[in-house]
Amino acid sequence: MNKNFIRKIKWILNQQLGIDPIRLARSPIGLYRYLKDLLRFKRHHSGNIKLMPCLHDWWEPAGALKNEYFWQDLFVAKLIYIENPIKHIDIGSRIDGFVAHLATFREVEVFDVRPLYITIPGIDFKQADLMNAAKLPSSYCDSISCLHAIEHFGLGRYGDPIDPNGLEKGIGSISQILSVKGKLYLSCPAGNDVIQFNAHRSMRPSTIIAIAQGVNLEFLKGWLFDSISYRFMPIENDSESNVEDRYTLGIYIFDKK
Repeated sequence: MNKNFIRKIKWILNQQLGIDPIRLARSPIGLYRYLKDLLRFKRHHSGNIKLMPCLHDWWEPAGALKNEYFWQDLFVAKLIYIENPIKHIDIGSRIDGFVAHLATFREVEVFDVRPLYITIPGIDFKQADLMNAAKLPSSYCDSISCLHAIEHFGLGRYGDPIDPNGLEKGIGSISQILSVKGKLYLSCPAGNDVIQFNAHRSMRPSTIIAIAQGVNLEFLKGWLFDSISYRFMPIENDSESNVEDRYTLGIYIFDKK
């Protein structure tokens, strides 16, 4: 039984069915530790105590730093900070991660098929279906980010319409919104060309680059995330062989011809 299969089973049990075998197994240990610490605390405290057990936090590190989202968000936010575009649009990236980073130093307009029910300072939110180009503006901005979002288009996971060509339509819409010489910062899973319905797609670097080039987006440079060293490695000519049999993250920069 390989590690990828085990990770997928764990993800289905945990994230989709609400069953976490590891937390379940740790609970008796956490309860024992909680009761022991409570008795020790009460020996030295005579005031009122309300009980609220937290049985799992002492196993956790200071932050979820192994998550590729964390590293991606810092990496691309810094690129945009340096570039300092006139008008930046984000499409579908995490508002509580990457977009929040951008909002600390500039105004950001966000397009997302999902609704947002709260107003956030520095963020101008618009609900929009990026697969429907007819309802989107043209040459609207000189900079666009779309991080870990394009791979979901058309799979229905986030309430978007089912469309096998959703990714291609989404990239076409992005090209339409972007002005000439504007830059696109795009990330998506890198691996064999596979649709894992309805989670996401993974694509070889050459595949996503070819789709973008078909709608007048020229590839400038890109990186693959190394989950062992937590570094972004430049995409080279032999990068195809490095991603075929494993899931990783690809970051790509394009400009509009």
